[in-house]
Amino acid sequence: MKTVFINCSPKKRFCASAYFLFLQRLFTGGEKVNETLRTPADHARILEQLRDAQAVVFGVPLYVDGVPSHVLRFMEEMETFCRGNGLKFSVYCIANNGFIEGKQNEPLMQVFGHFCTRAGLVFGGGVGIGGGVMLNVTRILFIVDIVLLLLNTVLSAANTGSFFPKEAWISFAENAALLLYFNLGVLFYLAGMGRAIRRGAFFGKKYTRILIPSFVFILFADIFFIIISVLEGGIFRGWLARKEFGKS
Repeated sequence: MKTVFINCSPKKRFCASAYFLFLQRLFTGGEKVNETLRTPADHARILEQLRDAQAVVFGVPLYVDGVPSHVLRFMEEMETFCRGNGLKFSVYCIANNGFIEGKQNEPLMQVFGHFCTRAGLVFGGGVGIGGGVMLNVTRILFIVDIVLLLLNTVLSAANTGSFFPKEAWISFAENAALLLYFNLGVLFYLAGMGRAIRRGAFFGKKYTRILIPSFVFILFADIFFIIISVLEGGIFRGWLARKEFGKS
């Protein structure tokens, strides 16, 4: 069985869509092909991968309560391509947004359902995720925790000869458990959709979110967006990119 995973985020790195597709691949068997959709130059390459696919999983960020424009353009070409070649694979969708409620992704899910009807494909459903940006940050924090654990282990070995610094491991375990808890809803539904993909079955539309109270999420989200607004987004993108001056 061949499953094509399409990351539809326009961001080149550290995007939430890539994170959720990575998790979905853990629960999906068979041949797995990873594709990235950002520009029209990607269209022909991705379409060729669809010829022998049994399932396609789109990882899509929610933009203005809908599908990003560059993805809509691809879907138009994909409809023509699939109908012209008589393709009948199943389509699944992982949608995420920066709001707290996963149900916010419902309009995007409806677009994919209507698209499959027009293209003659089978809409297998999907998972709508709320707090996608914050969940994506948890994977970065997990990597930081691993680095700190390794550093503490090296320092402990150098200073005491012990490769098992107890306090560092306890701190790592506590942080890992907390981050796992935040992602439990996502992991549960992605595992279920993985089973549906393997069987070629209908999964339906499921919605989940980061597992923290709404008032806590809103507080941290406000702080987060104030910071990136003051820094004009440079904290996450643009600082390491080549600058082109003189262009508006």
